[in-house]
Amino acid sequence: MRDATEMAAPVFRMVGVTRTYPMGELEVQALRGVDFELEAGELLVLLGPSGSGKSTLLNILGGLDLPTTGRVFYRDQELTELDRDGLTEFRRAHVGFVFQFYNLIPSLTARENVALVTDIAPEPMEPEEALWRVGLADRLDHFPAQLSGGEQQRVAIARAVAKRPQVLLCDEPTGALDVKTGRVVLGVLDRIHDELGTATVVITHNAAIAQMAHRVVSLADGRVSRVEVNERRTSPEEIDW
Repeated sequence: MRDATEMAAPVFRMVGVTRTYPMGELEVQALRGVDFELEAGELLVLLGPSGSGKSTLLNILGGLDLPTTGRVFYRDQELTELDRDGLTEFRRAHVGFVFQFYNLIPSLTARENVALVTDIAPEPMEPEEALWRVGLADRLDHFPAQLSGGEQQRVAIARAVAKRPQVLLCDEPTGALDVKTGRVVLGVLDRIHDELGTATVVITHNAAIAQMAHRVVSLADGRVSRVEVNERRTSPEEIDW
């Protein structure tokens, strides 16, 4: 349960963020003056159709991209003032990423894929613990080709959480999975969030998944169109789509 102190101190804060990309002679506006906050201990779903700006917002939060205008803060640190090395250190120390495609190295076992992160993190958990937390203690020495899609995604989640990040950013983590497997992956994310207290953002175009969040931020055409609070969160096992 999040206490009042946690609620009062956002982990992330965006103020007036825009992001424009050149496309030939044209400019594409991915974000148009976004104000956004992520609270400590919160599981937030970022909801919207393709092209609404969700991934751009997530990449800016994670220090993978910078806004064209506006300011971004991680706690009391302004990310928009950091250089490339500073952003790299920020990502390494504080943020775990989970993407739609697992990005595992085929020639490495599950344990070795997770160890890639633990070798560079300041205070990591052991790869074996990370894989145990996602229910893969019996798959430590399996290669990606020997794992199902859902198991590969759980290895990717273990890799993300092994460095004990304060923030977990997930971009369409169930996008390549069927409903049954997707529920398993969402259940793992929900359990990791509860056990480690990690502030978590899940990007999705699937409105049903929003039921598991504390709060739902909807994007449309690069703007925040709606913010909703779930009075009752639905467990991933109960979600159907």
